[in-house]
Amino acid sequence: MSNSRFTLGLEQLSKIDGEAGHNVIESLQDICPDLARFTIEYPFGDIYTRPGLDVKSREIATVAALTALGNCKPQLKVHLSAALNVGCSEEEVKEVLLQMSVYAGFPAALNAMFAFKEVLQERKPE
Repeated sequence: MSNSRFTLGLEQLSKIDGEAGHNVIESLQDICPDLARFTIEYPFGDIYTRPGLDVKSREIATVAALTALGNCKPQLKVHLSAALNVGCSEEEVKEVLLQMSVYAGFPAALNAMFAFKEVLQERKPE
């Protein structure tokens, strides 16, 4: 394990997911800190920092994959918010979710759209 992977991953996590990502990592500390570390090092330290796709494209792919899986609402909400954080517009996110109705089915697309509605409500300033 390289400490630089963790450091780089933590920087990426902060840029992409902000507080929501840190909340996920923190929630693992009392049950499985290794899973928290792996989550920082591999996806964010190794994959998100690779050349070939920009972070916006990576988030679009992540949102599509989590939508298609259909059983990842907490992770989907984090990445829906992340997509907005990295420059996706609300319209682009809606189009990705709509596109998933073709390949993942209407239930998955509906559930994702309702999750997105929740994310948008949560992000509204009070």
